[in-house]
Amino acid sequence: MTAHAARGVLYVHSSPSALCPHIEWAAGRALGRAVNFTWETQPVLKGAQRAEFFWDGPQGTGARIATALRGWEHLRFEVTEDAGLGTDGGRWMHTPDLGIFFVQTDTAGNTVVAEDRIRYAMEVAGSNPLELQRELRLALGQAWDDELEPFRRAHDDTSVIWLHKVG
Repeated sequence: MTAHAARGVLYVHSSPSALCPHIEWAAGRALGRAVNFTWETQPVLKGAQRAEFFWDGPQGTGARIATALRGWEHLRFEVTEDAGLGTDGGRWMHTPDLGIFFVQTDTAGNTVVAEDRIRYAMEVAGSNPLELQRELRLALGQAWDDELEPFRRAHDDTSVIWLHKVG
């Protein structure tokens, strides 16, 4: 891998079957080459498919893939781009309800929240710890993680148990 090369993973968590070839085309266009995914049934959502695709390309390819896929109705996905020598990594998450979210990542894949964003959260929250928690959850993309988590964990050989908050 050269100093200007990057790699990562595209996780298509759920896609309508009819959209699958279009996703491959869009990802391939962002990568500059044709790609084929191995599609599997997504047990969380009837009629949906899921796929994982490991990619490599120039730095910024993760952003190009996420841009090519963002905003498509009924599509849930994540794109990661690993950090490299002198470069930060990134993670893009997309859901139909929330849209797209980007967060910087370190070499271990941890979310990096900038100092200014933390200071803003503290300023907005003042002395209210619940507001600080809300702001930090927003900075971390917690709503996206919460929505995508059942789709990440679902496999053909596991059963999905939906828990609903009451009260």
